[in-house]
Amino acid sequence: MSDFRNLTDLAARRFGSGVIAANDEFFAEKESLLNEGRADFHGHTFGHKGQIYDGWETRRRREPGHDFAIVRLGAAGIVRGVVIDTGNFTGNYPEQASVEGTSLEGNPSPAEVEAAEWTTLLGPADLKGDHENLFEIKSELRWTHIRLSIYPDGGVARFRVHGEVIPDPRWIIARHTIDLTGLENGGELIGCSDDFYSSSRNTLLPGLARTQGDGWENRRRRHGGNDWFAVALAVEGVVSAVEVDTTHFKGNAPGEIMVTADSAAALKKSPGKEELVAKHRVQPDTPHRYVVKSDVPVNAVRLDVFPDGGLGRFRVWGVPTHAGLSAVAKRWWNSLPESHRSGLTLSSEIKDLL
Repeated sequence: MSDFRNLTDLAARRFGSGVIAANDEFFAEKESLLNEGRADFHGHTFGHKGQIYDGWETRRRREPGHDFAIVRLGAAGIVRGVVIDTGNFTGNYPEQASVEGTSLEGNPSPAEVEAAEWTTLLGPADLKGDHENLFEIKSELRWTHIRLSIYPDGGVARFRVHGEVIPDPRWIIARHTIDLTGLENGGELIGCSDDFYSSSRNTLLPGLARTQGDGWENRRRRHGGNDWFAVALAVEGVVSAVEVDTTHFKGNAPGEIMVTADSAAALKKSPGKEELVAKHRVQPDTPHRYVVKSDVPVNAVRLDVFPDGGLGRFRVWGVPTHAGLSAVAKRWWNSLPESHRSGLTLSSEIKDLL
């Protein structure tokens, strides 16, 4: 089994995800399920309801049934795997868990989401206590909400939903110019020379980097060459601007950068043939913006840093091509569950793309 954890966490809080409902959160609140990092724990720290846990914990069930929590995915998409992390829950973790998905239009209320038609993605599966329980998901459909059910009760520290972002083409059309590399739009890291300290994937996350650890940092290069990473764009587009932000990187920013485009396969081997930003000096702890004059549609880009060094964010702004939008629209449409698809009224613009 390939490690699906290398894929985007569709339920990451920074995408706008949230735990919108739970039938019980007596001991520990449901919102903690999506907190970053592994859960923290300090023994013998008691509140009004007992030992304090960093996670979601329900009361001991005295009647038949099970408990559940519903997550609104900030980045809707195809789920490839889930992590049900019972970290620090040793005598109070659930025996089993299951996962379901649903796909809904707009911004439904928690009650409307609960009442929706749900599809089983993972049947009841055994869990280990104080453990990151990994489960691969076999589904090719796009989901907007995920329901985690635990049997019969207990605590879960973290819940991750890894997969492929399937953007809504209607939103892309409405915004016209988008961040073609953004993870929330469907951009995806396809190669990197060195992720020693922190992943280059971080540079594609929404918002500004909050710390140096929230960006990309490679090791110090001692033997020639340079570091780089490559990104498959969310949608084929014509690039109009590039941002390279070295905020928080003061003594370890690159000396120079270069941005090129080519096929994904070519960019994994060397810089691309289409030059978007020529080799250019950059400053530490500084956002850099470059206006790009190009009319060439591109599908993948590569950022080279010389000789090494880190940065917080990388943005490639551009206008999607008709062919690119058509590919996104078809994948979106084909991945919608029939229950979602049957209720949609499509504009002529979307129909033309399909």
